Amino acid sequence: MLNRVIQLFPLWALLLSAVAYYNPELFTPYKSAIIPVLTVIMLSMGLTLTWSDFNKVMQTPKAIALGVLLQYLVMPFVALTIVYIFNLDNDLSLGIILVGCVAGGTASNVMCFLAKGDVALSITMTAISTLLGVLVTPFLISLYAQQLVDIPTQAMILNLLKIVLAPVIIGLLLNSFLQKQVAKIQAILPLVSMTAIVFIIAVIVALNQSHISSVGPVILCAVVLHNGIGLLSGYWAARWCGFQEVVCRTIAFEVGLQNSGLAVALAMKFFSPAAAMAGTVFSIWHNISGSILASMWSKRALPAKPSSSTAQVPD
Repeated sequence: MLNRVIQLFPLWALLLSAVAYYNPELFTPYKSAIIPVLTVIMLSMGLTLTWSDFNKVMQTPKAIALGVLLQYLVMPFVALTIVYIFNLDNDLSLGIILVGCVAGGTASNVMCFLAKGDVALSITMTAISTLLGVLVTPFLISLYAQQLVDIPTQAMILNLLKIVLAPVIIGLLLNSFLQKQVAKIQAILPLVSMTAIVFIIAVIVALNQSHISSVGPVILCAVVLHNGIGLLSGYWAARWCGFQEVVCRTIAFEVGLQNSGLAVALAMKFFSPAAAMAGTVFSIWHNISGSILASMWSKRALPAKPSSSTAQVPD
């Protein structure tokens, strides 16, 4: 019964999003709860992990390198290609390029967890891409958009520590020292994470209700295409490199789900509200597409893992 509820994740996300769209006043007061709820999700993930999970990831750096490289090579290039294909105006072009040039977001970690991916690998890639983004994102935006931006370095690192790393480490410690007690609640942790992310999606929809109603089909198609290519390229590039299914799923989410919140913040600070539209739409769509994909993959059994590593590449 519990698994069935979790597998219907996309349905709950869409239903609550519809409620939030038509009754935004029910969810807008909870804007300040997004960060604490994200923290709870990351804590739940930490409670399912052990130190050996991270040790295995660090012993096989090829998966990390592939995920980070795809993040910063594929997504900006795809964004620029979409801009030319759709012949977007300057503001919308900047918005799409901004989304393409930022690091992976925490949504990738959540979806990976629900899709039975390698959560330790996902968190590691998010942390590394975020730290690299301090230097790489401004360079890519300058290269692709011919615009200079000042990345809020301190805020990025602080958010990484506060929202991702700290709660995961706390969960790890609790799982290490209170293993028997934690084992009793581990079965419901995916449900906790699913409920939390559905709530966050609803709040995001409510906060952006006026923007959603004014979104044209062109920008929606551009965002859906960008996100879809990111997910597909992440998955199939990992498959072509010989990685196991669990790693392929993880890299797919890491590449396809961007830190759209940062893209919106940069657009509002350096450009215009119109440039922030792409990031706004992406923040909603990538949660919906990610939840659908996570639900599909959660129903599929993973192949047996070799004992050496979850990220082993065939010789």
